[in-house]
Amino acid sequence: MSNATRNPLEIYQLLPKTNCGKCILPSCLAFAAAVAAGRKKLRDCSDLAPDVVAAFSGQCQAESPEEMEQAEFLEKLRYKIAALDFHHAAPLIGAAVQGDKLAVNSMGRSFQIDKQGSVTSECHIIPWVEAPLLSYVANPTHGGITGRWISFREIKGGIEWQGLFTSRCENPLRKLADDNPHLLQDIIDLFAGRTIDWYEADIALVLHPLPHLPLLICYQAPEEELESALTIFFDECCRENLHIKSLYTLCAGLVRMFTAIAHSHHR
Repeated sequence: MSNATRNPLEIYQLLPKTNCGKCILPSCLAFAAAVAAGRKKLRDCSDLAPDVVAAFSGQCQAESPEEMEQAEFLEKLRYKIAALDFHHAAPLIGAAVQGDKLAVNSMGRSFQIDKQGSVTSECHIIPWVEAPLLSYVANPTHGGITGRWISFREIKGGIEWQGLFTSRCENPLRKLADDNPHLLQDIIDLFAGRTIDWYEADIALVLHPLPHLPLLICYQAPEEELESALTIFFDECCRENLHIKSLYTLCAGLVRMFTAIAHSHHR
């Protein structure tokens, strides 16, 4: 059974049919449909026996190395989350404890994390949100906001990731801002942003993707023969609060989300 020919009803027959909600979906049938569409893995059902998962996986296309690496990374993060004392961690990372979960604010929206490392929210949970969020919570060091802005390359490992960061984050966002003059203002309104004065920037926008992870988007519109310019800066505390790969993943995900917003406005 290949990814393209997965039948949701066949997958549903493998499931416990208890609609327990542990997979963060409303029913086992919804989970089966998500597996068939490739949005979930069968192993995401914690009530299935490993031999059932293994047999199913053997019938399907193998995961790509990137998918396997991402899955392993998330499992390691969930293991670290399980060992955390939420009441101790919450004030350090700017979060709150709600019942038995940790509530973390991301740009005006609340995400809840349980002791198994499962993330829930009124928003759609996608990997670029989940992995950086868990990485931020599980990070062994944590510093408060300093108010001092640094470039991506000044963060540990940033020089190695700078090429990808420029091509996948700053350049696409600059093009989006060029083509959608109101986009940055829309981002301020939608995601609890604010503006600050910044030298030679038409707009300097501060966002908090995570409580102690402020980023600053500085945009200069094109003028006469001069091209536009856009640079993303980070509060100095980001050196301590998030690994460079997770920081890149977070920024690249934000750009994808802003792209979707811009496209929706054109419909």
